Amino acid sequence: MTTEIPPQVQHQLAQLQQVQQQAQALASQKAQVTSALNETEMALEELSKLEDDAVIYKNVGQLLIKGERESVATELTEKKDTMELRVRTLEKQEERIQKRFQQLQEQLRSAIGGGAGGGMA
Repeated sequence: MTTEIPPQVQHQLAQLQQVQQQAQALASQKAQVTSALNETEMALEELSKLEDDAVIYKNVGQLLIKGERESVATELTEKKDTMELRVRTLEKQEERIQKRFQQLQEQLRSAIGGGAGGGMA
């Protein structure tokens, strides 16, 4: 005996797969930003260990440009703040996606269970 999947269930399955892909994309973005944030924090830590008159070079595209310690520290701090905000934003998006995923799972369970049980009390 073969059973056809109702169009509504097919639609819900497609939505579930789409939400799962979104969750994976968010996790990947968060990992990239977190990695860059860790590198920036390490650079700031190393910068703080240097003397005020130390020669500093920073990446600008494919070039290394000489910079002043304070201006480089300011740039790194701003970059760090921006990345921290981005991580928090991604975490909130992950929470929303996870709730949507759970909601779709419950809808699917009730659609499959309701279809099989007839829904009579």
